[in-house]
Amino acid sequence: MPRVLQIINRLNLGGPTFIAGYLTAYLGDGYETMLLAGQKDDSEESSEFIVRNMGITPRYINKMRREINWKDDREAYKEIDAIIKEFKPDIVHTHAAKAGTLGRLAAINNNVPVILHTFHGHVFEGYFGKLKTAIFLNIERYLARKTSGIIAISNVQKEELSKKFRVAPDKKSFVVPLGIELEKFQTNQQAKRSKFRQQYRLNDDTIAVGIIGRIVPIKNHQLFLDCWKNILSQTTKKVHAFIIGDGEDRDAVFEYCQRLNLSFNTNSEFNEINTITFTSWIIDIDIPVAGLDIIALTSNNEGTPVSLIEAQAAGKAVVSTNVGGISDIVLEGETALLSPKEDRAEFSKNLLELIENETLRNKMANRSPSFANDSFGYMKMVENHRDLYMRLLSQKR
Repeated sequence: MPRVLQIINRLNLGGPTFIAGYLTAYLGDGYETMLLAGQKDDSEESSEFIVRNMGITPRYINKMRREINWKDDREAYKEIDAIIKEFKPDIVHTHAAKAGTLGRLAAINNNVPVILHTFHGHVFEGYFGKLKTAIFLNIERYLARKTSGIIAISNVQKEELSKKFRVAPDKKSFVVPLGIELEKFQTNQQAKRSKFRQQYRLNDDTIAVGIIGRIVPIKNHQLFLDCWKNILSQTTKKVHAFIIGDGEDRDAVFEYCQRLNLSFNTNSEFNEINTITFTSWIIDIDIPVAGLDIIALTSNNEGTPVSLIEAQAAGKAVVSTNVGGISDIVLEGETALLSPKEDRAEFSKNLLELIENETLRNKMANRSPSFANDSFGYMKMVENHRDLYMRLLSQKR
């Protein structure tokens, strides 16, 4: 019976938790699995409930955290190394940068037959300066030489990793599209919509726009706010924006709202006159998704954002920057309107079009669920990984 060890940076809300969880819970009876996770930042919401709902009890690496700390990272490496010696996995599959570095080094040290790493995004663009980026690239190239395979979650991402950044050659690079559980975004939608809109006192004719995710610089909430100010000066429709999530940049985003003279609500204070509400994290995210009409994303870099897959599953129009693997997970012009990153004029134009054009919104709403169901079911993703695991394991044997 093959033993498969999944190692993830941390259990915070986002796509990597779902993938690592599905691959731990649903590979099948012929596999023994374990999930290792580092510790989330204090500003992040825990996603442990997601994996526990799958029947998984994760094992934590106490010293593995997001930020680089040589002393803690060394201790985390020793912990992972000891667990690999104890569990004796046939396959080690790491997710995201920190887990990918420490987990692969420990797997290499223990001669694990198959070592895989998934890039859920990457830090080679938009995160750091040239020197730091070059250091991370060289580390990834070294690890890729010692790794059985690199998994990208979109074709665009694979092209970036293999051609643009030369992390790993084509023969070592595989595409396994993201898969998630979509059913909850397609059941009891009217009841969920009513619940959300009553909570925030939205009239039936108010068009609600939401941006969902961590409030961190790479997500570029400032672009959204600049465009929202433009929208308010151009539309006569009733509109309200929701910023759902939290993170290290929250106070800076609050200050930016004030600079733009955009008044806003928080969880502790609500005024119907304001046109922006910061909700912090909402665990049952299917409820706000049902209550929204348009879902936005303004990132400067992305892997495969779960929020846009969930939006399409729920039949919501999407407006987004065209970065990373986004063009692989939407149908441009049919389920989403896309614009170049940092292009405020084009993003504003697209968002205004979706607000003003109810026919277009409805057309996207009707097209999106079937596209999401056909492309992003989680069991298909598990099957694709299982096939890759067995192919690489048989080659080793």
